[in-house]
Amino acid sequence: MYIREATRAIRMVLVLWLVVAIIYPSIILAVGQTFFKPRADGSIIQNINGEPIGSALIGQQFTADKYFHGRPSAVYYAQADKGKPRGISGGSNLSPGNEELLNRVKEELEILEEEDMPAFPEIIYTSGSGLDPHISIEAARKQLERVASARDIRQGEVFSLLKKYTDRRFLGIFGEPGVNILKLNYALDLQDFNRNQN
Repeated sequence: MYIREATRAIRMVLVLWLVVAIIYPSIILAVGQTFFKPRADGSIIQNINGEPIGSALIGQQFTADKYFHGRPSAVYYAQADKGKPRGISGGSNLSPGNEELLNRVKEELEILEEEDMPAFPEIIYTSGSGLDPHISIEAARKQLERVASARDIRQGEVFSLLKKYTDRRFLGIFGEPGVNILKLNYALDLQDFNRNQN
């Protein structure tokens, strides 16, 4: 009796392990790689040379005037061997009263004051995950004049790209529209490159 019950329990564990650890992940992997390959592979954006420059899902720091500045990231892309970027993701566990966090926020405020830009929360604080690549449309518009001036192009050209790389509400009702900074900045670089080629 005991041996029979133990054998049945072992069989159930093995079947459950087979379904949960082998069959289900294999099906999800196959569906993802077949129908959603770019997203399943991390939504990696490549430059014109086919080199990865980042993930559209993870925020990065941009500091030059010709770029839109995004939400601060809790972690930064490190430089791996041969100068190729190595994506690192994660959040910070700093409490609101942490001195390191307070100092970083003060530095961000000083930079915004120098740029004569309002202190939008998403330009100062990291997201809950520390990864969000989006900022609000208002925060992006306030940077439009600086970016257009630094690139010596009309604001209308920049604005059309800003609208193009604004992600709408999920299913039309969830969240707020946001501008994907990595996509927008790369599109501006690509536009500059094409202009210089002509």
